[in-house]
Amino acid sequence: MRAGDQEPSLERQRGLRRAWLRSERTAPRLIARPIERFLQLEAGSAALLMAAAIAALVWANAAGDSYGDFWSTEIGFELGGFTLEDDLLHVVNDLLMAVFFYVVALEVKREVRFGSLRDPASAAVPVAAALGTMLGGAAAYVAVNIDGGELGGWAVPIATDIAFAIGALGLVGKRAPRELRIFLLTLAVVDDLATIAVIAFFFSEGIVFGWLAAAAGLTLLVVVLQRLHVRYMPVYVGVAAVLWVAVFESGIHATIAGVVLGFLTPAVAFHPRQRAGDAIAGRLAEVARAEDVEVSESTVWEVSRVAREGVSPLARMEAQLHPWSAYVILPLFALANAGVVVSGDTLGDALTSQVGLGILLGLVVGAPVIGLALAWAVVRFTPARMPEGLDWPSIGALAPLKGIGFTVAIFISVLAFDNDVAREQAKLAILLASALAGIIGVSALFLRHRITRPARAEPG
Repeated sequence: MRAGDQEPSLERQRGLRRAWLRSERTAPRLIARPIERFLQLEAGSAALLMAAAIAALVWANAAGDSYGDFWSTEIGFELGGFTLEDDLLHVVNDLLMAVFFYVVALEVKREVRFGSLRDPASAAVPVAAALGTMLGGAAAYVAVNIDGGELGGWAVPIATDIAFAIGALGLVGKRAPRELRIFLLTLAVVDDLATIAVIAFFFSEGIVFGWLAAAAGLTLLVVVLQRLHVRYMPVYVGVAAVLWVAVFESGIHATIAGVVLGFLTPAVAFHPRQRAGDAIAGRLAEVARAEDVEVSESTVWEVSRVAREGVSPLARMEAQLHPWSAYVILPLFALANAGVVVSGDTLGDALTSQVGLGILLGLVVGAPVIGLALAWAVVRFTPARMPEGLDWPSIGALAPLKGIGFTVAIFISVLAFDNDVAREQAKLAILLASALAGIIGVSALFLRHRITRPARAEPG
């Protein structure tokens, strides 16, 4: 149960006043709180992302000039002799997506330190599946494009959209083993980490070493501030802003600034949790006995500070930024990038051109087939063990969901293709492949449930 769900019960028990959202009035009870619960689910993010993509398609096909003109709007920043200017599309793709990749880096670090990637033996199968799907997607694309095609798009079919993949798995509900969700999340974390590396190494152009040195210096400054126990958030926000500018100007893709900061975010709380709890309990007892309002408020303020510092910066930042990433940044990205003109000709090109066919086969065929094969080989020939509660039919049924590329695949296609025609073919192929992969995956999971249900029922 989430903290937000516990508050009304605590308030009722103690006779405390309740905020509007937690009250029993009609609007919060029937509208606001159901919306809040929906937004806490991955399916909520996937639904909003889909709505944004559909809106982009409608906008681009109904008023293509308006769509292009809006995202081409120039935005500039000037400070003294320094000027930073770009269009609205690149503000979304370079600046806002840096926040998205910051959150991704936080999730990766959390899983490595405390989660599903902590135990090498149990993590080996989803890690192998992730690497296999990436190799399979890239290999299928290269096979189609090696004879005169656009080989620069090899990285487009390697990415998975975790919001859509988890949303698709959610459609199956309890018909799929609960452990499949953990498997898919682990696979996606490894996929995200590898995709970040690909973006950093293969899609950076014209390195400017002066700016790169400045970015390295700012990264070192973050480490020094942490060692000095500086905990004032505006200081880090200021350094992060300058670091983003330095990375942007260095020629490395600006989203890497978010990745660096994510991996530097401490995963351990400043105060040990048990010691902080003991200190808070003692001070709260003083508040209950105190009669001086000013003294009580000062003590409560101090307690809130200690409580906040009893939670790791990684957990705090992930909790604060994940909703913005899932419900603002990703939908904005889809709205800005998914607007392609759809017609009989463009659909035909997306399905028959080397770029479109390579992406389609990479996401729908290459990724799941090679991913499953490499996972099987790891279990067969190494000490790795199958994750508890799973079997090959369940993993095989899940594998097609890896072909839901969407957000990150579109992001890489923007970086990979300078040719507008190839870029539009790629985006449309990604949309078609993601829809097809989702349908195949969900159907396979339903079919697996129907086949195995009689076998599970017999022993009873």
